[in-house]
Amino acid sequence: MNDRVAAARLHSTGRLIPEGLDEAMVRAVVDVFYRKARLDPVIGPIFNRVIADADWPEHLDKIESFWSSMLLGTGTYGGRPMPKHLAIGDLGDRHFAQWLALFKETVDDICPPAVAALFVDRAERVAHSLRLGLAQYRRQDSIGIDVMRAGTPTEK
Repeated sequence: MNDRVAAARLHSTGRLIPEGLDEAMVRAVVDVFYRKARLDPVIGPIFNRVIADADWPEHLDKIESFWSSMLLGTGTYGGRPMPKHLAIGDLGDRHFAQWLALFKETVDDICPPAVAALFVDRAERVAHSLRLGLAQYRRQDSIGIDVMRAGTPTEK
């Protein structure tokens, strides 16, 4: 076993945590991404309508906890994101596509390649899960819902 593998940290699932990924990086991604997202013409209006200005610090802490739990195995997140997203009646594929594109842009700018790839992989899974949940909730056919890949922004 080489020194790099020996020094690697393991997620609670047994998966290796990429070098450089820590709580500070998770927080940086969350802060930069949501600063951009709130200004984005596609997804900004939804975020700004659903989350009051005064609630943003608490929301950012919750999102950091979500990503920290998912990527680092901290177990600090205990929320339920699906009901919050189901309550947004106009949330659709164009919003998820833009969310993924902006998210990928952010992690590519901030993170080492292996960390960025992990963030993007998990973001694509989150988007897919939410899209499936929304379709089922709206009584739409979810059979044709493919995994949406990051990097393809919607038209603004």
